[in-house]
Amino acid sequence: MTYEERIRRERPNMSKSFAKLADFLLDSYVEASFMTASELAHALNLDAATVVRFSQHLVYKGFPQFQREIRQKVKGDLLIRPLQAEVVNSVPGVVATAMRELFRDLEQTRMALDTEAIALMVEKIGQSRRIIVLSEAPAQPAAYNLVYFLEQGGFTIYIARSGVADLARTVHTATAQDLLLAVDVVGHSPSIASTLSEAQSRGIQTAAIVGSASLASARHADVVLAAQARLSVGVGTVVIGAMIYVLADVLRWRFADRFAGAEQAIAELSHRIHQSEE
Repeated sequence: MTYEERIRRERPNMSKSFAKLADFLLDSYVEASFMTASELAHALNLDAATVVRFSQHLVYKGFPQFQREIRQKVKGDLLIRPLQAEVVNSVPGVVATAMRELFRDLEQTRMALDTEAIALMVEKIGQSRRIIVLSEAPAQPAAYNLVYFLEQGGFTIYIARSGVADLARTVHTATAQDLLLAVDVVGHSPSIASTLSEAQSRGIQTAAIVGSASLASARHADVVLAAQARLSVGVGTVVIGAMIYVLADVLRWRFADRFAGAEQAIAELSHRIHQSEE
């Protein structure tokens, strides 16, 4: 059993200090591999004895023995796995190829991303009464991330249901103060482009975040954020997510006053709600 498996098995029953240490060792094991027990304890504001007790709790003689296993994992990451990845017809080889393709497409998108379009979209979002998101199925995780983020800033935003009648109702009830924002990876939902077209004809603001500038939804948007080239569904979902991440960061910078203290306030409210349930 690896140290990670031991931690995950014991994690639900750990004390707060043990849990804090466990999460750091799972998430930041490379950093931990270079730390002494005292340095690790100091970084997490714990007592050095806690690190020793934690190691013993996981059936190691002490932290040095525990750390040797962590260092073996780091060695595998840095030395062994790259050699395995050279064998193309293998799991490590396929993984390495997929990551290179993903990095290439993200880099192309970074280089070509239109910052003027981002600035315009940010202003449209800030001035709109409501932001109504139209999302095809592969783009829904990224769309929900955008909704989650903007809600923290007090923006009125929701995802429209995808049925034709629902989309027609969305356009019928929208006004020129609203923004219809399409999130479209590969254009599998033609009704999104048709909805944007109808909205434009009625003077409703439109925008699109798309996996390719040639998608129909991009042709019916007043402002477009597009990836560099037509992408596969898998890569496209990641690239769309990255563009939304960038957009969210610019929104946080542009409307800093709206986001100030939001996460802390939500955390405190969540705590109060949890306490009331108990």
